[in-house]
Amino acid sequence: MTNSTTSDKENKRKLKWWAILFWLVIWQIASVIIGQEILLVSPLSAIKRVGTLVIEAEFWRSIGFSVGRILLGFFTAFFLGIFLGILSANGKRIEELLYPIMQAIKSVPVASFIILCLVWISSKNLSVFISFLMVLPIIYTNTLDGIRNVDRGILEMAHVFKIPFFKKIFYIYGSYVIPYIKTASSISLGMCWKAGIAAEVIGIPDGSIGEKLYLSKLYLNMEDLFAWTLMIVIISVLFEKLILGFIKLLQYEMERL
Repeated sequence: MTNSTTSDKENKRKLKWWAILFWLVIWQIASVIIGQEILLVSPLSAIKRVGTLVIEAEFWRSIGFSVGRILLGFFTAFFLGIFLGILSANGKRIEELLYPIMQAIKSVPVASFIILCLVWISSKNLSVFISFLMVLPIIYTNTLDGIRNVDRGILEMAHVFKIPFFKKIFYIYGSYVIPYIKTASSISLGMCWKAGIAAEVIGIPDGSIGEKLYLSKLYLNMEDLFAWTLMIVIISVLFEKLILGFIKLLQYEMERL
């Protein structure tokens, strides 16, 4: 019953093509009304520019540069956040020790972190660290909450029947914590992409998407600005679907077993 309810909710939240088409039409109408592509390019112009960019080798080098670094930051924070969440759930002092730093990360504006980190980190690796910072507290907090919401009755039953430690971790803790991690991943993926690209726009590392956005703004090349922004959205959605799809598959296998 729970699985079908969750599935229904997810289906309602799926991206609908008619909704995308609606907003593209609104964008086209706004572009026609303004009548100056230097202020607002049409979606057709932006899509056409994407078509010319994708055949250029430099385009794919920039995509690879930014995607690789942002995903490195995400996955580093993902696994470290889970690890620290497990430690905190089993040690009150560790949770107390980590609480101030997690609150500081959540409270300090992204721009402040970017400017501060530029003093210590090269602009080339800035997006890795900023993406890491955006993801870490979200994964950590959700992992901790998930572990603390495990049914104590089930744990006592596992103790009575002497279920092996690793099976207990996989079947009991895993089934409770994975939905929390899935939610955290959904939230943090979008945040890490936005923060990572923002770090590149400020740091301007050579060969990055952020550099392309900065140059587009500098030379008032609105076609490139919208085309690169469109690519950021597409890449973000693709990776979110892939990562959440993997987590969903893992959750399904645990529930089935």
